[in-house]
Amino acid sequence: MSEHVEPASEHATEHPGYGTFIKVWLLLLILTGCLVGVSHLGQTYAVWGLLTLTPLKAGLVFYFFMHLKYEGPLFKVVVLVTLGTLLIFFALLFSDVAFH
Repeated sequence: MSEHVEPASEHATEHPGYGTFIKVWLLLLILTGCLVGVSHLGQTYAVWGLLTLTPLKAGLVFYFFMHLKYEGPLFKVVVLVTLGTLLIFFALLFSDVAFH
């Protein structure tokens, strides 16, 4: 009578506990503090700080809090292509603004 029931997904993985989420949250707080600190150094440093640290923070949120880490490879590729397209549009916008 005891039957072995397979999980619904072959790619089922163990999700992290609260400790992982707290560590990522603390890292996000530290990066936010770094952004605030860089913003007081001058406009050039503030812009470069925003352009480097903000995508890193967004990546952490996508990867851990939105569970992108546990999705299949196709979904990860779709997200990367979408973000790449957005980056291209931003680069085109900034180049247009810079040369006017």
